[in-house]
Amino acid sequence: MKRDFVVDNSVVMAWCFQDEASQYADAILGSLEVSRAIVPSIWPLEVENVLLVAELRNRLSEADSARFIALLTELPITIEQESPERMMREILALAREHQISSYDASYLDLAMRKGVPIATLDNGLIKASERSQVPIMKRAKL
Repeated sequence: MKRDFVVDNSVVMAWCFQDEASQYADAILGSLEVSRAIVPSIWPLEVENVLLVAELRNRLSEADSARFIALLTELPITIEQESPERMMREILALAREHQISSYDASYLDLAMRKGVPIATLDNGLIKASERSQVPIMKRAKL
């Protein structure tokens, strides 16, 4: 049975950079063999921005970025579209409530609406998820 979960960009980008790799991120990647990840509509822009900054800092080449994007397109990751009106009201309110970025709030909001756990390496998002009673994906549960 496939189990959906929200995956935060902190986990996704750990798949790209060897110096950011972790057992947790690897386990989340492995879970995609039997599960589907869901991400908010801002996710592609977040990925692209991290890759662009890495290219500018000579951490990655354009070819490395292209290979990573190709990998991501092969994974069972579904982008959940959101109306701008909702993003500018409800997600902003959630970000204020938990004192997190609007980007992080979009992941938290998605997990709350879908009733699924979240996979993240971001400490602020972990705390906000716990306060919101959103389960955090754990390696033991994968």
